[in-house]
Amino acid sequence: MQTRNNSLKAEIKITNLYLILLFIFLLPAFQANAADVSMKPISDKLKVKTSETRWISLGAGYRGTGLWTENLNGNLDSGRYSNDNARIYLNGQINQYLKFEVNTECFFCNNTASGDNPRMSYNILDAIAKFEYNRYFNIWGGRMLAPTERGELSGPFFQATHDAFKTPFFSQDFSTHFGNGGAGRYGRDDGVTFWGNAEPGFVPGTLGYAMGVFRGLESSHTTGPNPSGTILTAARVTYNFLNPEKNPGYYTSSTYYGKAGDILALAFGMSYQKNGAGSFAHRSDFLGFTGDLLFEKVLPRNMGVTTLNAEYKQFYAGYSSAAFSDLNCFCMFDGKSWTVTGLYMFPTKIGIGHFQPYGRFTSIQPNRSNNREEIEAGLNYIIDGFNARISAYYQHGDLLSKGLNYAPGVSGPTQDVFKISFQLQI
Repeated sequence: MQTRNNSLKAEIKITNLYLILLFIFLLPAFQANAADVSMKPISDKLKVKTSETRWISLGAGYRGTGLWTENLNGNLDSGRYSNDNARIYLNGQINQYLKFEVNTECFFCNNTASGDNPRMSYNILDAIAKFEYNRYFNIWGGRMLAPTERGELSGPFFQATHDAFKTPFFSQDFSTHFGNGGAGRYGRDDGVTFWGNAEPGFVPGTLGYAMGVFRGLESSHTTGPNPSGTILTAARVTYNFLNPEKNPGYYTSSTYYGKAGDILALAFGMSYQKNGAGSFAHRSDFLGFTGDLLFEKVLPRNMGVTTLNAEYKQFYAGYSSAAFSDLNCFCMFDGKSWTVTGLYMFPTKIGIGHFQPYGRFTSIQPNRSNNREEIEAGLNYIIDGFNARISAYYQHGDLLSKGLNYAPGVSGPTQDVFKISFQLQI
């Protein structure tokens, strides 16, 4: 009976969530139009050109979330607001082959108190020199995303959902700094990436590849698992069986809102570093594999757009459980995980945007710790593609309470979480 009551409460909460968001956005006059969701950044207008191959552009992006979490009494807390991301984009081209990209980020935006560690800082996120010769072979060098999974290569601003990063992180996203004891930050690392794409011909479609070498996890001679200074390698191959995905370089998006036509993309990625996990006394190599699928279908007769995102990860980090007690442990995830998200965007515009309900399930299964799962139901209001979006969603599970701690015996309650998120780009 208790289980049935809890299930009923969850259903009521989801229903209330949808009704609240519908009430907010149905206030404007109803306006029925064909789907017209922009995919072109507004920052194209903030562009200075002296020629077709010599230009510079400026843009910015912001993401924030209001969230309410179930407390020990079974009630929602008073809530808080999270500044998720605040970025400035600078891109340019020098001649036919040379380009550059510099992006900044408010690192640890919510750690603003004087005693917090790490402290909030506004600093360089990406700094990339680009030699782009042709579609088949190009080289990027500097601080950039390591090519592994669609989630990281889409970044936070080009995801299908706001709270998209659910499965365990690769090294450069698990870390919080560069240098001794760190392996990069926000999915970025210092290195070189080779990328390109072509049509093989034996199977209809487009093959894309990206592979790179990076600093990876760095350790001193007395602390950390990598005193010998080995490097990290990463690679990703993608096959688009239908329409090709048109993104800068090897970047990706997790939806195109139907503007790219029908998409069926299957990809595999990997990352490896010798002595890339554990502690100085209990170290191991790190090897991570991932596979992801994007299927997006523009339904006939203007019936809307369906999107499916799926991802599977298998990480190998065989350090001893004793490493969790070491202060210098870089305790990477060891085990498997998967997540799947389904979305449907209505074709008619209501007010100033399109409604897009979705659902997601995530399962994380560490080899040394307790499993954790989460279900999510939400509603996106797509105003201008990735440039303007509001999302309201409900999460039920123990991902939040157990977090990124994969030590033996870690426990945490199953919680209900409500969030309303905002995204803007110019």
